[in-house]
Amino acid sequence: MPIRLTHFFVLLATFVFSLSVQAKDKRLNITGSSTVAPLILEIAKRYEKENKGVRIDVQTGGSSRGILDARRGLADIGMVSRAQKSNEGDLKFHAVAKDGIAIIVHADNPIESLSDEQVVDIYQNKIDNWSKVGGPDKKITVINKAEGRSTLEVFLKYFNLKNSTIKADIVIGDNQQGIKTVVGNVNSIGYVSIGAAEFEEGHGAKIKRLSVAGIPATTEAVESGSFPISRQLNLVTLGELSQLADDFIKFAQSPEVLDLIEGQFLVPAKK
Repeated sequence: MPIRLTHFFVLLATFVFSLSVQAKDKRLNITGSSTVAPLILEIAKRYEKENKGVRIDVQTGGSSRGILDARRGLADIGMVSRAQKSNEGDLKFHAVAKDGIAIIVHADNPIESLSDEQVVDIYQNKIDNWSKVGGPDKKITVINKAEGRSTLEVFLKYFNLKNSTIKADIVIGDNQQGIKTVVGNVNSIGYVSIGAAEFEEGHGAKIKRLSVAGIPATTEAVESGSFPISRQLNLVTLGELSQLADDFIKFAQSPEVLDLIEGQFLVPAKK
């Protein structure tokens, strides 16, 4: 092959490689918590609009996926809806918001609150009929979260339960699935993000949030620190960040997205 032609192909390969590097530098892959994802998706849309050429892919799958993908390099950033664990010192947690977990029932259920003991007994099938807690004579349908979901972990920790002792009729994944399941079953009980519940209620979902320890399950109660089942919502990274990942995280923690956080019925992390 003539020297000039060889030189041409070398230059072409270098150019293609350069383009691929530039493309990679303008793409972010974010995976994990279904509680955090709706917020990050809205933040990503605004960031893309302000930074032409950037593409951000947001996928759910639970906080466990966010941790694993960040560790394995399958995601640039993970999403985790709980506090950092002692065995996660290799990761950096970047708080973006706060949220609470609401016990929810169908809007037509007359029950307004349950004691912690009653919730525990319902989830262990020691109480299996609403009439035993002042409701109608109907069998309770217990909805639990799937393994790997931070909402499950926070729920278990607060009520001092083990997942192996829970007697669930239905096991669900993300918050939206939990809300739809309660809407579709007037005798059911479940638990989801307060932010997700308030958002869906505002859009007509027939659910009701029950008080916990006498405290209403509201964003205001989370913000004041009075609601007992609350958690931090985080972006999670491993090792040195790319310029794009670092810039996006700073954007997600900035005053520029406060309206998006509040629009999802969440509380900014620094409040």
